[in-house]
Amino acid sequence: MAVQGKRHIRGESMSLLNEKSPPSETSDSDWDDHHEASERLFPQPSFVLKIIRPCLRLTLRPSLLQSTVLRSLWAILPSFLQSSLSKDSHKPERLRPTAYLDGMRGLAAFAVCLCHMAYTCFVITIGYGYGPPDQNRNFLQLPFIRLFYSGPPMVCVFFVISGYSLSFKPLKQMRSHQYDSLLTTMSSSVFRRALRLFVPTITSTFLVLCMLRLGWFERTRPLAIDKTFHRNVQEYHLEPQLTLKLQFYDWIWQMFNFICVFNWATFSGSTNYDLHLWTIPVEFRASLMLFLALVALARLRPGLRLTFLSGLFLFVMRNDRWELMLFFSGMFLAELDLISAITTPPTVAPLHSSLHSLKSTRTILYLSLAILSLYFMSQPDDHFELAPGWRYLATLIPEWWSEKYRFYQTLGSIGLMLATTRLPLLQAPFNTPIIQYLGKISYALYLVHGPVMHVVGYIVEGWAWSITGVETESQYVAGFVLAACINIPLIIWAADVFWRFVDAPSVRFARWVEGKVVVDVSKENGRILPQ
Repeated sequence: MAVQGKRHIRGESMSLLNEKSPPSETSDSDWDDHHEASERLFPQPSFVLKIIRPCLRLTLRPSLLQSTVLRSLWAILPSFLQSSLSKDSHKPERLRPTAYLDGMRGLAAFAVCLCHMAYTCFVITIGYGYGPPDQNRNFLQLPFIRLFYSGPPMVCVFFVISGYSLSFKPLKQMRSHQYDSLLTTMSSSVFRRALRLFVPTITSTFLVLCMLRLGWFERTRPLAIDKTFHRNVQEYHLEPQLTLKLQFYDWIWQMFNFICVFNWATFSGSTNYDLHLWTIPVEFRASLMLFLALVALARLRPGLRLTFLSGLFLFVMRNDRWELMLFFSGMFLAELDLISAITTPPTVAPLHSSLHSLKSTRTILYLSLAILSLYFMSQPDDHFELAPGWRYLATLIPEWWSEKYRFYQTLGSIGLMLATTRLPLLQAPFNTPIIQYLGKISYALYLVHGPVMHVVGYIVEGWAWSITGVETESQYVAGFVLAACINIPLIIWAADVFWRFVDAPSVRFARWVEGKVVVDVSKENGRILPQ
């Protein structure tokens, strides 16, 4: 985010952050399934040679240098272009039953990206109808529509999906009394969680350090601090240290604080190398609490587990821990889905009409819940208590709830998750190819969109406004839209490359490290261990 604190982080994003949907029975990582598909980063681009060679005007015989250049050009192509250009025919990936959660996360990450592009130029935190009659009447401020560029409710979506994803496999093992397998799953989850979250973020912030020392931030500094262009929030633009040594020490210390488990303040652990990443330490802390709850409730009967989990939800709610509410809600919904999978009656001929009626009623109920939840998620960040449609709802928020603007956003994200997990009709849009692609690159998109904007995006915006002008509101908006049409593809391109070269390998790296250090039980059986 631009600067730490609520007043500057209305458009904040997510944890990322980012978990993938529930793992399969053979996988203990909620991200593994998608990243397995990215093993082949360098297909043989023999046919690309015929396309690129004229452009490069190469007259020499193919050489090692030429081959390296061609492979490098191929490697930085977005993965979807590689797939379309490659001679190899690949069958479409078979979607997992919970693939829609990846799509939800991807769409949320894209909304966060739009949020951070827009809030530097426009006031996006105020709802429709607030203030004098001639102000805040833009249709983009209306409920539902504002969700396309609102960051805070998308953070809630990230967290509830994370709770669901991380809980699904352990809960499934609990229900089948596979306690030995459960121990392995929980041990693996706790061990790999930090690697999964922090290896990509440490890499992305180190790249920011490199770009800073190369002077790339200085090229955009005049634009970053010019109120002519960034008329609302001016995000913090990283300042270089006096020497490279001091810069490196500063980065090391900030990374030490970034891996923060001892301070539960909302923005604790934030790093100046990318203030948007404040959600990552929150995700890590909440994940550890979720793992503790899973272990504590592992041997309870399902009904009692839900009862204790409900009490835990109310406890963290009264303690104003909205992020834990979301994680525990995800766990609760995962348990409900596992129960539903067992208790759903089969469709048989004599009951066809009654089941159809029941299905129609359930569809209407869950559609209504989804609409209400989306409205709750549309809660404005500022002055919502004075905006039409929110005055009465604002009076229902408990006095002890500190961040008022998160109350209905939190409840709405839980309701949307419940409705979506139960209604295939709501899952369908998230299973479309484009949204699934955003799901694959969602963590990378979250990590790179800020640095790309600060290093390249501001230059593009300056160029766009030099064409359209900024004297009138329509000129200013036209310049922003023109710049966005260029910046969005650039950010997606950078996210695609980061996903393939950093994000996916980090999953394999975590698995490799775990494989190297864990005890091989098959080799230890029969061996007398030292006392």
